[in-house]
Amino acid sequence: MARSMTAFARHESAGEWGRLVWELRSVNHRHVEIGLRLPEELRSLEGEVRTRIAARLNRGKVDAGLRLDTSGQVDMQIRLNEELARRVVDAANVVSGLMGEHAPLNPLEVLRWPGVLESRELDPDVLSAAALAALEEALSQMTESRTREGERLRELVLQRCASIGDITRATRTRVPQIIEAIRARQMQRIQEIAGNLDPARLEQECALLIQRLDVAEELDRLETHLTEVTRVLGQQEPIGRRLDFLMQELNREANTLGSKSAHVDTTGASVELKVLIEQIREQIQNIE
Repeated sequence: MARSMTAFARHESAGEWGRLVWELRSVNHRHVEIGLRLPEELRSLEGEVRTRIAARLNRGKVDAGLRLDTSGQVDMQIRLNEELARRVVDAANVVSGLMGEHAPLNPLEVLRWPGVLESRELDPDVLSAAALAALEEALSQMTESRTREGERLRELVLQRCASIGDITRATRTRVPQIIEAIRARQMQRIQEIAGNLDPARLEQECALLIQRLDVAEELDRLETHLTEVTRVLGQQEPIGRRLDFLMQELNREANTLGSKSAHVDTTGASVELKVLIEQIREQIQNIE
């Protein structure tokens, strides 16, 4: 199955911890390369996050970032330790009496006393579990996006493979005429140069030349490679590297077709094939 390496995913979740937002971006790369940004509260999850990303994505440069916003916690009320506050006020009044001064007590000073205001701390285990669950959702979104984009790339590749097949078959039907045209041209040239050479020897030399210029083998290999490309595009595992290798082989045959060409038809076919192969190569650079 063709999966693109270019994708984006964003997943947001909320709970008693506040709000968690994962953003994942990926572009093409030969291997898996992960850039990660985590808040300090979840820095300990770095190893697990990298493992989970690598398990879901086989290739690509992935930029993953997590934001934690605790301002949206469900329990936002201020918790006042009233017993401690009374003790602080009583102690302050006693001190004021001993000093003979009865200045009014500032409530904010009481609130600043350690322990008078209590805050509910986040449970690190609950927060970590929520972050990993949200990561899995974001990775699922990214996988789906890469699959959709990969299907579009697959269609583009198949369209160009069909064009390559059309050119290959058209060239094959022209091969007998091409060979006959080459033979006639070479016979004429040799006769003009050699004059009274033995006709049998001339025919033998032409046959050897035509054999060297015969492109049937290259056309056979082009069709074989096209069949393999179609087969690979239907596989479930990552196929990008295999497709890249097949493009090298297709390009090799197209080059050989051009180098052996002694006719305008095969020269034109070689050029068209190389243009199409290069277009496919550009597309598969994004396939996982």
